[in-house]
Amino acid sequence: MSEESKRPSQHRGGMAGGRMGGHMGGGMGAVEKAKDFKGTIKRLLNYISDFKLSIVIVMCFAAASSVFSIIGPKILGKATTKLFEGLMAYALGTGLLTDFDYIAKCIVLLVFLYIISAVFSYAQGYIMSGVSMKITFRLRRDISEKMNRLPFQYFDSRTHGEVLSRVTNDVDTISQTLNQSLTQLITSVSTVIGVLIMMLTISIRMTIVTFLILPLSFSLLMFIIKKSQKHFKDQQKFLGQINGHIEENYSGHNVVQVFNGEQDAVDEFTKINDDLYRSAWKSQFLSGLMMPVMTFVGNIGYVAVCILGGYLAVHRAITIGDIQAFIQYVRSFMQPIAQIANVANTLQSTAAAAERVFEFLNADEEIPEAENPAMPEKVNGEVSFRDVVFGYSADKTIIHDFSSEIKAGQRIAIVGHTGAGKTTIIKLLMRFYDVTSGSIVIDGHDIRDYRRKDLRSMFGMVLQDAWLYHDTIMENIRYGSFGATDEEVIEASKAAHCDEFIHALPGGYNMVINEDAGNISQGQKQLLTIARTILSDPKILILDEATSSVDTRTEILIQKAMEGLMRDRTSFVIAHRLSTIRDADLILMMKDGNIVEQGKHEELLKKGGYYAELYLSQFENKTETA
Repeated sequence: MSEESKRPSQHRGGMAGGRMGGHMGGGMGAVEKAKDFKGTIKRLLNYISDFKLSIVIVMCFAAASSVFSIIGPKILGKATTKLFEGLMAYALGTGLLTDFDYIAKCIVLLVFLYIISAVFSYAQGYIMSGVSMKITFRLRRDISEKMNRLPFQYFDSRTHGEVLSRVTNDVDTISQTLNQSLTQLITSVSTVIGVLIMMLTISIRMTIVTFLILPLSFSLLMFIIKKSQKHFKDQQKFLGQINGHIEENYSGHNVVQVFNGEQDAVDEFTKINDDLYRSAWKSQFLSGLMMPVMTFVGNIGYVAVCILGGYLAVHRAITIGDIQAFIQYVRSFMQPIAQIANVANTLQSTAAAAERVFEFLNADEEIPEAENPAMPEKVNGEVSFRDVVFGYSADKTIIHDFSSEIKAGQRIAIVGHTGAGKTTIIKLLMRFYDVTSGSIVIDGHDIRDYRRKDLRSMFGMVLQDAWLYHDTIMENIRYGSFGATDEEVIEASKAAHCDEFIHALPGGYNMVINEDAGNISQGQKQLLTIARTILSDPKILILDEATSSVDTRTEILIQKAMEGLMRDRTSFVIAHRLSTIRDADLILMMKDGNIVEQGKHEELLKKGGYYAELYLSQFENKTETA
């Protein structure tokens, strides 16, 4: 609709698999970081403060689950020691001295501890899932409500995908972190602390040997991460490029075929795909080395522990069961450390996502509604533009000193070259934007004195781009007049001359329109939006070349329907074909944001000014074409 505010379209990559990574959840690759990590995390914590009791319970359950799980190897070690002592006695010929009752009690205790650990783990997962879903619901609700309070200027300066990502990707990232990473962090920290304590109670010397292995493990991991980070960045870049390329060629495949651009499209795809293959292969290979490296270093640790443990066992400084328990603890010690590093990396992405969400929620909203809004009993449709000045930005004025008095029931045609300000006037009239100076008055009240909902309910719009959504034809026509009966919908359809073709469609009024409305023609879509406007019975009409997408026969029918619709209603017609507005009560000729001429068709032709020049140029073009 807006020819004054068009901006270059921006493709945003990453439609599929924006989180591709290597082992350990892919969190060890390159991640986007928040500008204010501490501030964002603090605000996120404040945002979830209503659930702090549930989160405290989750933390307690997660810690308890880890503790009960950690005790297990120690008890199992005692049972192993008792069994070993009995077998050694048997081997020495002194009899089988194994205390099977003691071993049975250890096994029962182990089963009990593991069951309790599993119950705590399930309980904390259940509670945290509920908390994360409630927070996700609140975030999406707040974003949805915020959208309705944001000015159009906000959306004009951003792509649809950028706004949509706040509701989907960013909120999902926060939800996954709350649901998984938070409990994993608690569990991992509890496990590391608990395992460390248990290892120290078994053998301080073996614990020191284990810690000597850690620097080697982390050095190798950091080396791999540093090498793979560049390839992860390249992978994400080429992934975005290939998704954007596919999106462009899919949405414009007709143009590609018409201009025989298939081979060029394939060649470009092949080039980007090769780049993606090389970067993805390198990043995945390098990240795939992390687990083997950790396993290798861990095995070195096991060898060192076994050698030292065997030496201590020979000298009776430690039991066999303690060696077995210690080896289990070493295995349990390495994994949570890697998980903590992964969660720390994930928190960076979460903070970046939360920062984008909070930036959206902090965006400047529309000017507040009037405290004592105008509530006229009846809408007449008298409109006055008084010294209106407007610009989309402070340094660029679009409308310069626009003034006009329009009586109720008049038909006003707004004409001019592309960029003259025609559509901007309509946006100001419906208060999608507020005037910089001057005022627009409807029935004696400044439009800023109305509530936006009441103001916009006065208008009915039929635009060049017909908007339909995924639902039945009946519900699409009923949109905006939700209380209308089926009979009223059918009557409006007949008035718009679309009842006949609706009955010819499979399912008639109950046929579901595709998301892109691809199962009906452009002209039929236009007819349905006209029926929708007729059903809403507005007092003021806005028609943006409503018949531009229909054939000549349908155009004649719609013009007849429009004659009845515009009767006794104030109508604003944005006209591109001047032959359609000859009977207008007032024609406003706009140029560079100003009304340079106004009057009726014949009057403006006699003046021989801008309007006459524009009209004759269209007439000459038609004559030459004929």
